Amino acid sequence: MRTFLAGLALATATCLTLTSCSGVQSGTAGDSGGKYPSGTVEMYVGASAGGSSDLISRAVSKGLSDTLSASFPVINREGANGALAAAEIAGAKPDGKKIAIQNASLFAITPLAVAPDEVTNIDDFDIVQGVSRDDYVLVTSPASGLRSLDDLRKAGKVIRYGTTGVGTGAQLSAALLFKTSGVESQAVPFDGGAPALAAVLGNQVDVASIQVGEGIENIQSGKLTALAVFGPNRIEYLPDVPTAKEQGLDVEVTQYRFMTVPKGTPQDVRDTIAEGMKTTFATQGYKDFNKQNSLTPMEMSGEEVLEQLKKDQQRYADLVKEYGIDLGKKA
Repeated sequence: MRTFLAGLALATATCLTLTSCSGVQSGTAGDSGGKYPSGTVEMYVGASAGGSSDLISRAVSKGLSDTLSASFPVINREGANGALAAAEIAGAKPDGKKIAIQNASLFAITPLAVAPDEVTNIDDFDIVQGVSRDDYVLVTSPASGLRSLDDLRKAGKVIRYGTTGVGTGAQLSAALLFKTSGVESQAVPFDGGAPALAAVLGNQVDVASIQVGEGIENIQSGKLTALAVFGPNRIEYLPDVPTAKEQGLDVEVTQYRFMTVPKGTPQDVRDTIAEGMKTTFATQGYKDFNKQNSLTPMEMSGEEVLEQLKKDQQRYADLVKEYGIDLGKKA
């Protein structure tokens, strides 16, 4: 997998250094009357290099560069679960020159953990196209002796759990699990999947909730034990790992991503980006990328993504209220 991703990154970098990459010329008149895209389109990602969000953004960037014959450099603006990158897009001119693949958790979960003036509102963006879903998995080191959620219940101690930050799906999934199981726990938030993964591998925390794509290599190699996945069903990449629901806990939290542009971006620009993404999704290279990174395609329209996001916003808010969960920075 690492060799595959290294090749992807090299191909992306090579493409982006050219004045135009090979592909089908596609573009329509934007608000300036010219063809879109022209020149450079900055593609922001609200996470550090190497994580799922970054790798997905780079894969789509390469596809858009190839298909639309323009440069789509990825710019990492990590922090605040993607809020810093989102602010770049929300404040940009609505001409399609700044775009971003964003996480659903920023809009459906983070608002439950931050002050009202820190909330990132989906109404400040136009959703162009859905991308993919990345499920969460609860993992532990084999040295912990834990093999199931029932073992957590019987541990007889405070369980320290790592998450990928405050207001993330990783935090909510773990918080719901411990709240519904009655296991005493302590959250240890990290700023991203890589440090959370390192912490559980190093036995600095008992368990960690991370995205499947970030942990699957270590799970398959035996360096990590997967205790549960938090999706509605078992996933094809970890078919032997039961869901939390199968183990008696009503916990369902998923992460998915979608392309956004500033609110008010012309429809023809949005359509051009969407068509470029659909062309990318249809390539064997991108299909292989999804499999290599344990991603489930969620290639629905922007309207369908918005509908799903609104449902999740309400569902998570209801769960947090029902179980009295505090997702604040001291949680």
